[in-house]
Amino acid sequence: MACEDLKTEEDICCAVCGTEEVDDIKLRKCTACYLVRYCSVKCQKEHRRQHKMECKKRAAELRDEILFRQPYKQPLRRLSDMLFTAFN
Repeated sequence: MACEDLKTEEDICCAVCGTEEVDDIKLRKCTACYLVRYCSVKCQKEHRRQHKMECKKRAAELRDEILFRQPYKQPLRRLSDMLFTAFN
């Protein structure tokens, strides 16, 4: 069975060579986009040129999701406005 045909979380494989994750082989996720996994630094470097554009797009989406989850903070009022309201 080809790794591309596997859809479950347990059946994960290297994006380059197709090595499946088993007890003695732990695959590392791309730390920017979390979309692909690699069995080695060699595979990661080999795949970088192909993966670069998709990775940047997904990383930007993740940053936007984090940014928009944060509550809106109103800008600080000017010091003169705060002093005026405090003493009047």
